[in-house]
Amino acid sequence: MGERIKSEIAVVLVSGGMDSCVTAAIAHREYEMAFLHINYGQRTEHRELQAFNAIADYYNVTRRLVVNLHHLRQIGGSSLTDTSLGIPGANLHRKEIPSSYVPFRNANILSIAVSWGEVIRARKIFIGAVEEDSSGYPDCRKEFYDAFNHAIKLGTKPDADIIIETPIIRLHKSEIIKKGIELKAPFHLTWSCYQREDLACGVCDSCALRLRGFYIAGKEDPIPYLKKLVYL
Repeated sequence: MGERIKSEIAVVLVSGGMDSCVTAAIAHREYEMAFLHINYGQRTEHRELQAFNAIADYYNVTRRLVVNLHHLRQIGGSSLTDTSLGIPGANLHRKEIPSSYVPFRNANILSIAVSWGEVIRARKIFIGAVEEDSSGYPDCRKEFYDAFNHAIKLGTKPDADIIIETPIIRLHKSEIIKKGIELKAPFHLTWSCYQREDLACGVCDSCALRLRGFYIAGKEDPIPYLKKLVYL
């Protein structure tokens, strides 16, 4: 029996990383997916775009939008976009917000997603935000998305009826990995590293969170690393 016809459209924000890939796998169960990707001048921009297109190909997504937000690089304030700032080494127990935080990035991205969603009559916007196992980024908190949903209701046409979905926001990385394996998410196509495009560095926060998640889940991470350490 073939796949059932999906009548509603969901915009899925796909960075090319593991969390957005699993979020896409979740959305794929019920919605026709439209993929949105943002280039914002990040160090691994080309590699992330490659991962985005590979994941889109995997799910046969034809409706894709790639937007350049290079003003975020001009604004600066983040080690992801400002090469004069060093990428901090992994510290999964820090209390302060790390320099890798891109100021209000997710609000910029969600605004584009809502605009596109109105035009293509999408009912959902899926984003792979993770609260507990993020690096403490303020725009990854559930309260932020609750507030943004209220703003969408106030700022769109009455019949738009668009809602942001954050299906993995309360999960740990190991739980996200197990969910992805259950849904056959293509982890081998993803890229999470903050600073390298050939081999994942293995020493930035993003690599560390990912490696710890796979270790706790008891699974092998399929992407190549320069250093493959275990973080607990």
